[in-house]
Amino acid sequence: MPGISNIIERFIKEMLEEAEDGIIEIGRNDLAEQFGCAPSQINYVLTTRFTPYRGYYIESRRGGGGYIKIVKVGLEEDEGMEDLMINAIGNSVTKNKAYHIIEGLIEEEVITLREGSLMKAAIEDIALGSVTSGRNYLRADILKNMLLILMR
Repeated sequence: MPGISNIIERFIKEMLEEAEDGIIEIGRNDLAEQFGCAPSQINYVLTTRFTPYRGYYIESRRGGGGYIKIVKVGLEEDEGMEDLMINAIGNSVTKNKAYHIIEGLIEEEVITLREGSLMKAAIEDIALGSVTSGRNYLRADILKNMLLILMR
């Protein structure tokens, strides 16, 4: 049986698919009440599953029940997303964060599963084994170069 986080994620993704413009507004408290969980569980799902690396913009509104606006952005259709991806990586990126970015590209069908596997292999710790310090800096440079080629 899937965990509550997976159920909430699936529910939000279905709402986004049904939305004509790929934008939904949901009440954090309303959603928490619907799933019988704490609002912090909704926050957890949003911050871990709906990230810019996976093609989502999240806007949170304080007050009035804590409404959240979620925007699904097609990575290949939005030129601003390229800058976001490059700026999100910064000068250094962990393997985990890089994997999330790559998985988002696979999910968006910007790259194939095979291409994603190759990208992951290129930034894997074992591939960077001879680099003892600055591994995350090198990983960021490699990932940025791969993304620049893929996004063009």
